[in-house]
Amino acid sequence: MSNPLHALLIAQFTEAPVNKLLGVTLEYNDQNEAICRWKRKPDFDHGMQDTHGGILATLLDMAGWFTAAAHSGAIVVTSDINVRLLQPAKQQDLVATAKVIRDGSKAVIAEMTVTSPKGLVAMATASFAKIGELPKG
Repeated sequence: MSNPLHALLIAQFTEAPVNKLLGVTLEYNDQNEAICRWKRKPDFDHGMQDTHGGILATLLDMAGWFTAAAHSGAIVVTSDINVRLLQPAKQQDLVATAKVIRDGSKAVIAEMTVTSPKGLVAMATASFAKIGELPKG
C-alpha cells in the first residue's frame, strides 16, 4: 500500500471489535475516499428477514468517518448524522462510500451512500468534529 495514512487507518479499522463482529472490510480509492464492504449476514436481519436499518446507518458512519479522517489527517468524532433509508437492502451484500463536501478548521462534512447490486439503499450526510491529529504513519 503506497499511502501510509491509509495503511494506518485500515489497520485500526481491521482491529476494531465492531468491524470484526460485522465482517466489514475497508479500502480506499484513488480519490482518498473510504469504501466499506459488507457481506450480508442473516444474524443482522430485522423481523422481516432483511438487513436492519441500524446496520445501514453503521456502514454510512464508518465510510464517512474513515473518509473524513483520511482527507483531513485528523482524529474525528461523528457529531451529527442524518440518515435516509431509501429502500430495503433485499438480502444483498452492501457497499458504503463517502466523499468530503467540506473540510473546515474544526469539522469535516461528508456525504455517504450505501448501495447493493440492486441500487441505492441509503444515504446520509454527517459532520465529523476534529479533536486531534492522526499519527503521520
